[in-house]
Amino acid sequence: MPSSLFDLAGRIALVTGSSRGIGFAIAEGLAEAGAAVVLNARNPAELEAARARLAAAGHSVHALPFDVSDQPSVVAAVARIEDEIGPIDALFNNAGIQRRAPLADFDAQTWREIMAINLDAVFFVGQTVGRRMVARGRGKIVNTCSVGSEIARPTIAPYNTAKGAVKMLTKSMCAEWAPHGVQVNGIGPGYFKTELNRALHTDANFDAWVKARTPTGRWGHVDELKGVAVFLASAASSYVNGQIIYVDGGLLAVM
Repeated sequence: MPSSLFDLAGRIALVTGSSRGIGFAIAEGLAEAGAAVVLNARNPAELEAARARLAAAGHSVHALPFDVSDQPSVVAAVARIEDEIGPIDALFNNAGIQRRAPLADFDAQTWREIMAINLDAVFFVGQTVGRRMVARGRGKIVNTCSVGSEIARPTIAPYNTAKGAVKMLTKSMCAEWAPHGVQVNGIGPGYFKTELNRALHTDANFDAWVKARTPTGRWGHVDELKGVAVFLASAASSYVNGQIIYVDGGLLAVM
């Protein structure tokens, strides 16, 4: 059956930054496709609430709080997951933060904070899990990129810089690990109504700009990322590698 291409039963997926927003939607989509999901965030209370929500729906779900920007914590957490739950079949590097200010006003500490979560963490978690996948000869890694991986806007220079780097890190992971059976791709969301960009979708002028700039004429709903996440985690994408799939309502397709 064609649907079996998208069946994730028996797979284990780790989704970072998954207590809410895009990460939670991705985790929920993977769970609905049959995967056992490991949620991650730094806030234990929010993480437990997310775990309970998926568990109440009958899904196989675990939660492990750890700081993805701290390499020793990442190494310990991945070892614990694989020892106690099983080998990670699919990794979704999704954790991210946003800070807004004119480029001339960003201080070094804020720059490093944004890079640590949005870029360094992708390297730390990706490398740690990737080594194990290479040894097994199989695995899927999906990094959350952004339309900001391709285009820039004022006041978010560090974010754009990090997301542009994640795009190239994704391609670099593919270049090195594809020969070992590991697929590495990215998802590039457009404008979605999430807590991360609350300052934007509650601004009437920016809301109007997004709707006018996006061919579909609206913001995205986080559930609309489930399909591409399941696709990239499943056998359906067996020959897809090193690609960034933009889910943006057509925004990047037009001037």
